[in-house]
Amino acid sequence: MSKFAVMLYPDFSLQEITCLTSVLSVWFGEKIDFISSGAQEVTSEEGLKAHPTKTTAEAKVTDYDCVILPGTVNPLPALFDDELIRFLGEGAGSETVFAAISSAPILLSKAGILRGRKFTSGYFMQMAETFDFVEKENFIHKGIIEDGNVITGIGMFFREFAEAVLRRFDYDIGEELMRDKPEDFTEEDLTFRWSDEDYREFLEELKEYTGEV
Repeated sequence: MSKFAVMLYPDFSLQEITCLTSVLSVWFGEKIDFISSGAQEVTSEEGLKAHPTKTTAEAKVTDYDCVILPGTVNPLPALFDDELIRFLGEGAGSETVFAAISSAPILLSKAGILRGRKFTSGYFMQMAETFDFVEKENFIHKGIIEDGNVITGIGMFFREFAEAVLRRFDYDIGEELMRDKPEDFTEEDLTFRWSDEDYREFLEELKEYTGEV
């Protein structure tokens, strides 16, 4: 099994990464570490408060096969978080796959991960013009770009971003990820039943809530 981490910082976007994290955890049983530069809770751009499972002081970026960076509507707090940038920068030149979506590639630029790499991003172009650590000549205006161990994407292509990461690690996700249409299914297709064994397990678990013995 591969080791995955998601970086947390103020106003991170759940919507842009949950297609990916759900498939990793629910479909394939992967354990994901959620890492922040501090131990305090972090509020997503949707208003959900999340607690990191590790801090950057407790983790090492190169211990992970893949580090996922969600976008954020307000990238400046993360961009000027020296501890976060230090943590990411220790992965420069490593084999760790960095997967960054929406505005998050600018964090990789500052950390030196994108040096010499083609990339895309969903941030406004004035951001690239403001900071000299962004290699503007390597910015490719496409939905998903893969260059070496870096996968970058624009936020509206969150499904394609998830596909790129999952295929990089050889997960069997079929031809089209989460693109099924309701009208393509029969009543039988949409009738779900446990196996006898799973149903027995459910009934045993139910006893914990009903007080039955």
